[in-house]
Amino acid sequence: MNDLPSILTPDLGLLFWMFLAFLVVLLIVAKWGFPAIIGMVEKRKRYIDESLQKAHDASERLANIQKEGENMLQEARQKQAQLLKEATETRDAIVSQAQEKAREEANRLLNEAKAEIESQKQAAISELRAQMAELSVKVAEKILRKELSSEAKQMETIDRLLDDISEVDKK
Repeated sequence: MNDLPSILTPDLGLLFWMFLAFLVVLLIVAKWGFPAIIGMVEKRKRYIDESLQKAHDASERLANIQKEGENMLQEARQKQAQLLKEATETRDAIVSQAQEKAREEANRLLNEAKAEIESQKQAAISELRAQMAELSVKVAEKILRKELSSEAKQMETIDRLLDDISEVDKK
């Protein structure tokens, strides 16, 4: 076994010094290295946890914002529907009022036209009666002149009129 190189078969002194160096390095690393590494790992863990929490909060806020947006959109749609309904009702009321006013105006104009026609009719009848009376007087005057042209005819007409009057008194 002596043929093996010394690196593969170290002697006991070398092993002791190597073990001692290892322990010193291990103590130095344990005293200052591991706490720094663990601190950095913990810091990194906290940063990741905070980032995850912030992402979760942002996700919840986004969900709330989306829900609020949907609610606002639904509310806007309801308001739009309500406004359209009110506008339709207002339009119908205005149309109904306009139709009623048109009917009232038409009735008023029709009544005025009827009254005007009746007035003109009465005026025409009055004028016609006046013309008929005037014509009757003229005709009667001509008849009486012809009938009463002689004294004998005048006496005969007077007797006939007196007979007619006495018959009317008897009745």
